[in-house]
Amino acid sequence: MSIKVKRPRAQPISRLLGSQAELAPLMRTANLISRAQQHLRDHLPAEVAEHLFVGGFHNGKLTLITDRAVWLTWLRYEQKNLLDCLHQLPEFMAVTGFTLKVRPVRPLKVPPRQVRKLPQPAAAEISACAADIDNPRLRQALQRLAAHAERDT
Repeated sequence: MSIKVKRPRAQPISRLLGSQAELAPLMRTANLISRAQQHLRDHLPAEVAEHLFVGGFHNGKLTLITDRAVWLTWLRYEQKNLLDCLHQLPEFMAVTGFTLKVRPVRPLKVPPRQVRKLPQPAAAEISACAADIDNPRLRQALQRLAAHAERDT
């Protein structure tokens, strides 16, 4: 008896996202979180709104994430106002409070570019070597390398 691996077949999107599908509750939750984030950002001052993210909903608490502790402190003082703002939407009447978190955003460090320079005497040596080479591909490669030498200005 052999064991064959069954390849999953592509399923229609209606089956994945329909009312009885596995992904439907996940998509509903994602849409609710997106809506809560947009609603809060619309009702907050501009300098705070860009630093606020809604992270999730668990046990009646909405998780609010910010990138700096200063905004977290501001959000702590404004919890009641934020809760009143969320309760304007019927979907969020079940929210009883917030879980506040700081997740700093660290920009990617781009390594500094190291530019190498080929001195003119080294280029002359490489060109001399290229003249003595029989292999045409190697000769062309050495000539291209020698062409990168510093130009006298």
